Amino acid sequence: MIKASGIFKSYGSLNVLKGLSLEIKKGEIISIVGASGAGKTTLLHIIGTLDRPSKGLLMINNENIATLSDKKLAAFRNKNIGFVFQFHHLLPEFTALENVCIPAFIAGTDKSLAEEKAIELLAFLGLKERMSHKPNELSGGEQQRVAVARALINNPAVVLADEPSGNLDSNSAKDLHQLFFTLRDKFNQTFVIVTHNEDLANMADRKLVMKDGNIL
Repeated sequence: MIKASGIFKSYGSLNVLKGLSLEIKKGEIISIVGASGAGKTTLLHIIGTLDRPSKGLLMINNENIATLSDKKLAAFRNKNIGFVFQFHHLLPEFTALENVCIPAFIAGTDKSLAEEKAIELLAFLGLKERMSHKPNELSGGEQQRVAVARALINNPAVVLADEPSGNLDSNSAKDLHQLFFTLRDKFNQTFVIVTHNEDLANMADRKLVMKDGNIL
């Protein structure tokens, strides 16, 4: 599903990633751990096509990312990649249902089809009674589940999560961690999760440890 070869990333004189390589299979759940400053989030942003590597090859779903223009890259990202961040980034003026639908609308999906899929996802995630609520009317765990539904709305090939449970209490975090595995089993999606949570990291199919811009 994902193949990165010789990935370097520099910001001026600061070398963040130093020739990193990895392969991730379809349906795998990978955790990435390491001290702050090891390059975890930079790697996630490059895999997520939010940033381009300074050097190296990145293939996602058999697509060479370097060959895509910015416009084609944005369309590829919208269709193939879902994101879950530590801070859910829900839009406060929209309901849970509307927040989930937004990536589908960007992709040009018909409104009724987008809403049907969003309702299905929210119901699957235990939020059937909360669809018309705005983010400030939801608990932290509920907000994060809405963010997960939003990440899944376009049936992405891969879901990238950056400290997804870092803002949750222990019970909500445990529920979210289990949810990733339930989703993988149901939809066969690939998950790449950057986390400081050892419980989540150890649940993954593989745990990758980063240090000084590379994988140990």
